[in-house]
Amino acid sequence: MSLKVGCPRCPSPVIRSAAGWECLDHGRVDPLWRPTEVSYDAFADHLRASTAVPTYLPWPLSPGWHVTDFACVGAEPERSSATMTCCSGTSALDGPVDVLVVTEEPGVGLGARVAGTGEPDPGAAVHAGQPAVRVRIERQVVPLWPVSVSGADGEWDRSVVAGEAAGRWIWLVLRPASAVLLLRDDWILRDAAQSGPHLVDLPFGGPAPTW
Repeated sequence: MSLKVGCPRCPSPVIRSAAGWECLDHGRVDPLWRPTEVSYDAFADHLRASTAVPTYLPWPLSPGWHVTDFACVGAEPERSSATMTCCSGTSALDGPVDVLVVTEEPGVGLGARVAGTGEPDPGAAVHAGQPAVRVRIERQVVPLWPVSVSGADGEWDRSVVAGEAAGRWIWLVLRPASAVLLLRDDWILRDAAQSGPHLVDLPFGGPAPTW
């Protein structure tokens, strides 16, 4: 397999014991799987390792954009609990842009790690006031609310929005922060596993984001 293992909540290494996978900082965790190299073959391994959770990508990708990172969480494919993708490109107003999409079961913590927030779930931010944007997943319109990162460590220039779909959290993390203006109500997120022959045409490569 072309995926390496780690902790979904932090960069610390994990070890495998009789009880399962253990992080040095978080104890017992489901393992996070990331590619050793971003490629079509590694993405195929990713999809096989995450059959229980959709892998969402903005669809269609704009010309010149690439898939630059992806990850999934789960000890077994049929018990996977989270996925992440990053698509990178440029916009006329923002220059280089990263769009990271996470879908996860409650409590996994991958979305919070990618977003740089302190809590494992977006919590009360979702459903507080009016949503910032809406995206479409299949035939469902999914509202997303802003999640504050003002109390997070670091000086990351990013915007974070989150909501719920099919009983899972949906996080979108955009860098730089101004790139949130790219989101429109007609934005579509599509499960890559359901893309069929179009998957072959996905462009891969480029620098992976830090998270």
